[in-house]
Amino acid sequence: MAFSTRQIQALKRNPDPQSIRKREAHGRELSYIEGWYAIAEANRIFGFDSWNRETLDSRCVIARENRGTFLAVYVARVRVTVNARGTSVIREGHGTGEGRGDSPGEVHDIALKVAETDATKRALATFGRPFGLELYRHSGKSSPKTVTSQRTPLPARTGLHPDDTTPIPRPSRYFGRSDQPSLIQQIGHEVATSASPPLAPNSASQVRIDKSALTLGEPKRLRDKAHLKFVSTRPCLICERQPSDPHHLRFAQPRAIGLKVSDEFTVPLCRGHHRQLHQSSNELRWWESMYIEPLPIARKLWEQTHPETRSKQDGELQQPDKIRDADFAQSKGA
Repeated sequence: MAFSTRQIQALKRNPDPQSIRKREAHGRELSYIEGWYAIAEANRIFGFDSWNRETLDSRCVIARENRGTFLAVYVARVRVTVNARGTSVIREGHGTGEGRGDSPGEVHDIALKVAETDATKRALATFGRPFGLELYRHSGKSSPKTVTSQRTPLPARTGLHPDDTTPIPRPSRYFGRSDQPSLIQQIGHEVATSASPPLAPNSASQVRIDKSALTLGEPKRLRDKAHLKFVSTRPCLICERQPSDPHHLRFAQPRAIGLKVSDEFTVPLCRGHHRQLHQSSNELRWWESMYIEPLPIARKLWEQTHPETRSKQDGELQQPDKIRDADFAQSKGA
């Protein structure tokens, strides 16, 4: 055996607890020893002139610059050679280092030093416990359990006030499943029992809010699939072809992100003229070039499917199943 009895006993001892540092990485607490401590222990156990370190390879794998801030990442491979009783014991290790700062030279220098120190510690760790080998065993076994053991169920809240704005903790996937109701279910039950009687399943107040009645009201955007189907059965306003597409008049209401105008402002257009209209830059000018006023036609179509909205001032009664051809001819300027 190359090492002496004193060296073997020293290699079996654990590192000094005061020299162990801790940091968090990816949600786990890691223990490590600093580079200077590992070199000091190598000098103490092997002797100042009985070991050396050699950098076999080092290269920059990432070098970036963003608005005056530089980033450099290096990888290094280090060989440690220990002379014990005329025998050379060789160990190797690799490491990575990262540097950030405003000076490119300083960033590369720091990244290279960190990579070489990391590789040196990993090479020395193969000799025994005082170089941090014992820390790998504890880090691999205790860290996952520490994450789950620190999570405790949250206490249930009682006496919840409807105006309480205290943030509700998000349930974690680490909580075990049980038959007990969750915190969110308990809070929802308290709010439901303290509020007014529940609304009907199809109640309009439960689905929509009439924003037109507000101080700064918004235009109503009605949706009626039956009306759109009815409009698609009418002939095209330009060429009288069928079937037609229900075109929404975009200028009838103010624009809204992701919202079309109300279905009451729709007119029939064939696929060709519908595409031509959408390709035009000015819809109003396009309708003027066709000598058609689409808004009155859209209103009459809406009255056909919604007789209750027909104006009382209109003395002429219309049949609910069709629109007179004279209305179309008059709108087209025929």
